Amino acid sequence: MPIKATDVKKGQFLIWEGQLHQILETEHVKPGKGPAYVQAKMRNVKVGGIKINRLNSDDRLDEVNVDRREMQFLYDSGGRGEGPFVFMDNESYDQIEIDNEVIPKDQSQWLKENTECIVSMFDGKPLSVQLPASIELTISDTTPQAKGATATNQNKEAFVETGARIRVPPFIEIGQVVRVNPETGEYMGKA
Repeated sequence: MPIKATDVKKGQFLIWEGQLHQILETEHVKPGKGPAYVQAKMRNVKVGGIKINRLNSDDRLDEVNVDRREMQFLYDSGGRGEGPFVFMDNESYDQIEIDNEVIPKDQSQWLKENTECIVSMFDGKPLSVQLPASIELTISDTTPQAKGATATNQNKEAFVETGARIRVPPFIEIGQVVRVNPETGEYMGKA
């Protein structure tokens, strides 16, 4: 079904130049001279390359209907955080392996057993994994808070159970559970 370039949103899958692409970012640009256009950062699903394309406002693109399924992350079959990652479909209980080309390291570092995700599928092949808006993780390593230190706005480095590194307030200690935004890696608060 054709859609206007101005209606393109992050996460959509489209046919662009005869190949399936996923929209990673969009920006509407209105230059001082000339017509407005949409600048879209796209990932070629087949090849895997990322490219920024300029779309005219009146361009029509073919949107691809993908199957979005709720799945649960079970484990990393490689055991080193590099995949392939095993997910289970919440309805059929089928298990699928998703390789690290679909889940890049900046996303997979937040995966913890039993995390509920949305997996986009097309023709039975996984295209992308959408993590929840926040993930609860246990602090595995951080420096202790200095005794008698006054309250400051300086965050300290900490490692969570998945091995990812985050910045947390000084009062956070080892063993505490915190909420993290997996998209930005930012500390959101105690769980």
